[in-house]
Amino acid sequence: MANQKEEFVFAPLGGVGEIGMNLALYGYGSERAKKWIIVDFGVAFGGEEQPGVDLIMPDIAFAVAEKKNIAGIVLTHAHEDHFGALFDLWPRLKVPVYATPFTAALIEAKRQSEPNAPEIKVITVPLKGKVTLGPFEVEFVSVAHSIPESNSLIIRTPLGPALHTGDWKLDPTPLIGEPTDEARLRALGDEGCIAFIGDSTNAVREGRSPSETDVAKTLTELVRSAPSRVAVTTFASNIARIRAVALAAQACEREVVVVGRAMERLVQVARETGYLDGVQDFRPANAYGYLPPDKVVAICTGSQGEPRAALSRIAQDDHPEVTFAQGDRVIFSSRAIPGNEKAIGRVINGLIEQGIEVITDRTHLVHVSGHPRVAEMEDMYRWVRPKIAVPVHGEALHLSEHAKIARRCGVEDVIRCKNGDVIRLAPGPAKKIDEIRAGTLYKDGRLIIDGKAAAVSDRRKLSAVGVVAVSLVLDDKGELLADPEVDLLGIPERNAAGESIEDIVYNAVVDTAENLPKARKRDPDAIAESVRRAARAAVANDWGKKPVCIVHVLKA
Repeated sequence: MANQKEEFVFAPLGGVGEIGMNLALYGYGSERAKKWIIVDFGVAFGGEEQPGVDLIMPDIAFAVAEKKNIAGIVLTHAHEDHFGALFDLWPRLKVPVYATPFTAALIEAKRQSEPNAPEIKVITVPLKGKVTLGPFEVEFVSVAHSIPESNSLIIRTPLGPALHTGDWKLDPTPLIGEPTDEARLRALGDEGCIAFIGDSTNAVREGRSPSETDVAKTLTELVRSAPSRVAVTTFASNIARIRAVALAAQACEREVVVVGRAMERLVQVARETGYLDGVQDFRPANAYGYLPPDKVVAICTGSQGEPRAALSRIAQDDHPEVTFAQGDRVIFSSRAIPGNEKAIGRVINGLIEQGIEVITDRTHLVHVSGHPRVAEMEDMYRWVRPKIAVPVHGEALHLSEHAKIARRCGVEDVIRCKNGDVIRLAPGPAKKIDEIRAGTLYKDGRLIIDGKAAAVSDRRKLSAVGVVAVSLVLDDKGELLADPEVDLLGIPERNAAGESIEDIVYNAVVDTAENLPKARKRDPDAIAESVRRAARAAVANDWGKKPVCIVHVLKA
């Protein structure tokens, strides 16, 4: 029996208002003292807006402050946007991590491949298993997705259960694993579900997602009809797709060659956990050149146009072991993650210019999403019948459309929230009751920095407007002892009249330094600021853009 003063809350730190970087807190206890669990620990990837940034992670300052009250981290599945922040941020918490066997094995394989990765305490939970973490009982419910062992979580408390869906879809014929466990979800509805915290990724798409079995049929037809070499690129984590390619190759009497480290690692884990049982052994990349063109299928990394991934290097004729030739066929069995369209386009255009046939989901059923469309979401709501719906895992449009679906399905309370909001799920009506710190951290080289740090915004600015560097050597009266040094980086060499912009800046610097009032000449900071303004204005006058300007003043 729950104490009248106890409450059950949900607080996302990532994954709401964005796709990726999923991290959610669930808390139970009094207003001032709660026990917590964390569900997922994901990353997003840096793009053009974050030059030089490798990974974007949730700011876990609140969790660090509460770490003595955190009973554990529970992972729904092994996609990077759900577990990829572990190695960088787990050492700040050092709490147990709970995962099903495939996810646990992938964490260990990734740890072994990364220098200085921490040894994380991972407790393996069997499929459909349960764990008790403080006041929470967490039940793993198998759901279909684009990676083995994706799970929804039933999170039970003394005030009742909530469903955290994770990533899911309804696929009656998945190539790997069982279909989404309708019986357990219907049973949860009969039990009385307080809240549904659910995936919104495909809430904008009507109908139902096709099955992986349908994709497998298309891939087999495309391999069989290919006159020469075939290469398939897909997400390395999509083991069902890799299995489909392997079975297609087997049916067409072709060998499978795996190209790319990430793909090799995932294949190894899939072998160890039984998800490639019954599939022929794969060949390493160095076997590719020895196989006849009509007897090989290459499975490659690089579906997102990553510059150092296998397919990008092959497209540039820069791979040491794999080359394509005119008449070969490359299949993109994937979708473009938003922001990667240009990079993927460059790879596709490079392949086509070499006379290689490129097939995408634009013309053939070579990819299906791992997320539910509208009809699938409606089915789930009919099974679970929650009192509260909290749309997550999506941008504003996805969350809004999910909210409409939930209302249409008769949900009493539909709560829109953002990262950092604390939502009380029980007792009483659901509502926002507090805010906690939320934000982003950037992995910038070897460092973890605050997402608001000036370094990245400065870098972004530098990429747009360039930099002017000026060095001055002055005597104790502020007079120039030598000619100033002026360096321009990322700025056009000449203006519209053909004049040297560097000369224009140099003249502006000299004129300013020589004509300052005597009182200002004795102040190095005042000199630097006046010269900075003059140099910046000189460039802006001819270029129309204001560069970053750095001035060094040395007193002799």
